Amino acid sequence: MKNDEILLLYGTCPDGETARAIGRSLLEAKLVACVNILTGMTALFQWQGQMEECSEVVLIAKSRRGVWDEVARLYGSLHPYEEPALVALPVTEGLPGFMNWVRAETMPTGDEDTLRDPLP
Repeated sequence: MKNDEILLLYGTCPDGETARAIGRSLLEAKLVACVNILTGMTALFQWQGQMEECSEVVLIAKSRRGVWDEVARLYGSLHPYEEPALVALPVTEGLPGFMNWVRAETMPTGDEDTLRDPLP
């Protein structure tokens, strides 16, 4: 997989304040290009043998594969859940300008060479 492959990240948080704090930290670290926070979700799930129901907030972010390990580490360190939910879905198609913007926003200055495929 190429480091510049775009990922759509999906996670859940207990409330908007937590989602905003995590989103801002990911943005400041240049690990994501954008964060969308969706409120008003009800989650039903099994946890430690019990059926649970609670309100949650969805966090959707746009990133790239080359920073996934850092995203996962930071997200996990800031999240209050014992087992936070965060998955990365590969984006196979997208408008070229948008895809390039995500790559540019998640690239530390001077790191451009890491996105180039090695020559055969």
